[in-house]
Amino acid sequence: HGQTIEIMWTIFPAIMTIFMAFPSFVTTYTSDDVMSPSMTIKSMGYQWYWVYEYSDFVKQNGETMQTESYMVPDDMTKLGQTRKLDVDTKTVVPMDTHMRFMVTSGDVMHSFAVPSLGMKMDANPGRLNQ
Repeated sequence: HGQTIEIMWTIFPAIMTIFMAFPSFVTTYTSDDVMSPSMTIKSMGYQWYWVYEYSDFVKQNGETMQTESYMVPDDMTKLGQTRKLDVDTKTVVPMDTHMRFMVTSGDVMHSFAVPSLGMKMDANPGRLNQ
């Protein structure tokens, strides 16, 4: 009966989908690469705290600069602080620079997120995500 039309309405949408999907995949994978970051921060999640390692900054003894960031306990939270989200040592990053965040975990799976930058990554033990 209408075999030609059936072939057309099957093949034409498939070809259109391929033509729309290919540029999307290319854009997605090329936008993730930071070619020459000004700064690299390695975030390591542990059960009750995060360790931030600034690999671009080396101390005089040859060690990289690290900071530990612990969550502020509920009984120590002050007015204006967000419960379960504020930390004792905040990580400071420069404005208007390309940065690379490398995220991993030392014990169990964690979630590393910076909502204001639109960034969320999973921190898995033994795997380095960036």
